[in-house]
Amino acid sequence: MGRTLLTSADAPHPDITLRSDVTVELVKSSASDSDVLFAARVSTLGEQSLAELQKDPERSKGLINYLMRDRHGSPFEHNSMTFLISAPIFVFREFMRHRVGWSYNEESGRYRELEPVFYVPDSSRKLVQEGRPGKYTFVEGTPAQYDTVHRVLDESYQQAYAAYQKLLAEGVAREVARSVLPVGLFSSMYATCNARSLMHFLGLRTQHELAKVPSFPQREIEMVGEKMEAEWAKLMPLTYAAFNANGRVAP
Repeated sequence: MGRTLLTSADAPHPDITLRSDVTVELVKSSASDSDVLFAARVSTLGEQSLAELQKDPERSKGLINYLMRDRHGSPFEHNSMTFLISAPIFVFREFMRHRVGWSYNEESGRYRELEPVFYVPDSSRKLVQEGRPGKYTFVEGTPAQYDTVHRVLDESYQQAYAAYQKLLAEGVAREVARSVLPVGLFSSMYATCNARSLMHFLGLRTQHELAKVPSFPQREIEMVGEKMEAEWAKLMPLTYAAFNANGRVAP
């Protein structure tokens, strides 16, 4: 999804920025398929060899697939990826459900004045929920519904940010003033994980035709997951292929 940047030019307060995208940047990594092989082969070889992956690629591919298929998960933990993520606060609240194998540091509204950047869905985001909890689907909204969502969110964000600015101007501490801001506010955080914890995240937070177990993620966190997955796939192609080949179930 491309970025949508809209400015509330007629607002009586400082302009707010409306975005419909999320951003994910891989800022550093120590992650390769050879990390999995080292960890697995120490059980039998008692050593590591940088030459193993190139020496017999098919054997290495088979070992990674075996580990994934039979759910020998610990060899997939010996790697690390750190992402810088920009997304609405409600996405990060869902992220925090993932605790094992993850580390987070988010920007703080206690120590800095928060920027007026807010989320609005674009026309690709399905708006209407049909069915009952546990058995429902989302369908596209009407043009009128999209217009209403955009207008109401815009107005609400303007009012909330104006209230935030008023409290700050009155000398109220940032950690108190931020209470008026909605979860549609954009935040940023560093998230560090390993391949095993990322696979578990992707299994729950993305929909995929190869998945054995269905998942029902909110679209906005799925957007983040898709971008993280694309970066990981380039770092560990054999592991990524095995993940897909075995139903996208974390080992």
